[in-house]
Amino acid sequence: MMNFYMPAKVFAGEYAVRDHMKDALKGFRGPVLLVTGASSAKKSGALDDVLSALRDAGLESRIYDGIRENPLLTSCMEAGQLAHDAGCDLIIGIGGGSPMDAAKSIAIFAAYPGLSEADFYKKAWATPLPVIAVGTTSGTGSEVTAVSVVTDSTGRKHSINDPRLFPVASFGDPRYTMSMPLPVTLSTGADAIAHSMESFFSRKANEFSRAAAIRGIRLAYAPMKKAAAGEALTLADRSDLYEASILGGLAISVTGTAYPHNVGYFLTEHCNVPHGFACAVFLPSLMEHIRKEAPETADAFYSALDISEADMRALIVSTLPEEKLGLSEEDIENELPRWENNGTVKNTLGTVTQDYIRGLLKSV
Repeated sequence: MMNFYMPAKVFAGEYAVRDHMKDALKGFRGPVLLVTGASSAKKSGALDDVLSALRDAGLESRIYDGIRENPLLTSCMEAGQLAHDAGCDLIIGIGGGSPMDAAKSIAIFAAYPGLSEADFYKKAWATPLPVIAVGTTSGTGSEVTAVSVVTDSTGRKHSINDPRLFPVASFGDPRYTMSMPLPVTLSTGADAIAHSMESFFSRKANEFSRAAAIRGIRLAYAPMKKAAAGEALTLADRSDLYEASILGGLAISVTGTAYPHNVGYFLTEHCNVPHGFACAVFLPSLMEHIRKEAPETADAFYSALDISEADMRALIVSTLPEEKLGLSEEDIENELPRWENNGTVKNTLGTVTQDYIRGLLKSV
C-alpha cells in the first residue's frame, strides 16, 4: 500500500530562493506578509534573499516578526489581522517550525479576520491564503506538512491538520542552517529523527512513509553523531540533515506522529523543554515499547536502517541535554486525561495506556 497526498512544490538545495522564488511568486499581486521570528531569518540570510526575490517580482511586503518558539494563537490572530488590513494575498513563513507553522494559522486568520479560537479549531473556515515556507532549520519538516502547531489561550500546544494548509511552495537551502548554534542543531535534528521513527512505528505507515523514514534517519545519523560530539558540521552535513528533515516531514504527512510528540508537548508547556528534545526524550521508551509490542516491526526497522538498536538508542541519548525537570506528581495526574483516547497516542503500534504515560513522565 502506498497512499499519500503531497501538493507542496519543493525547491531544495543551495540558492533555491534566488533561483526559484520568482517562479513561485507568479500570479500574486501582493502585498505579501513575511512571518519570522526575532532574529533567525535575518542571521541566516533567508530574509534578505526573500526580500530580494520580492523586489525582483515587483511585490510589496510587510514583516511580522513577533513569532516566538511555541507560537501563540493570539500572535497568529494579530498577524492575520495585519495581513487582512494590508490586503495581502500571500503569507511567507521564514524560519524554523515556529514561523512556518504560525504562517499556516495566520493564513486562516488573514482570510477570516475575527475568527474565534473555537471556530479556528473546529475548522469553521474554508480557504486560507496561500502559504510559502522557507526553512532555516533542519528538523520540523513543516515545509511539506499540512500541520500547524500553536499554543492556545490555555497554554496548551495543539496541532491543526488540514490539507488546505499545505504550502503551495517550499524552499530548503542548507546554507541557512549554518548559523544555527549547537543546541538548536541537536534539538531540531532530534525532532527530524523523532518524526521518522514515530512515523515508521505508526499504525498508518505504508511503503512510502517507511521508505522516507528510513532514508531520513540514515541521512541524519552521521551528522547527528558529529554534532552530539561537539564537532563542527560542514555544509555537506547540513545538507544531509536538511534532507533528513524533509523526509521526516514527508513521512508524517502520511502517518502523523506517535506518542512521543504529544507527550512531549507537556514537557515544553510545563518545563520549557525545546520541542525536539521534548519528543526525543521519549524515543528510547518507544523503541522498548515496539520491541515488546511489535517485535517483527522493530526487526524490520533496524534491518532497513543497517544500524543496531543499541547504536540508535545511544545516538538519541547522546543528543539530549542533562537537566532536572520540575514536574510534580500533581502536574502529571492533572494532565493524564488529555491522553485518554488521544489520536496521536492511539496511532502508535501496540497499546499505550495512561498508566504507561504516567510511568514515562515520572521517569523523566
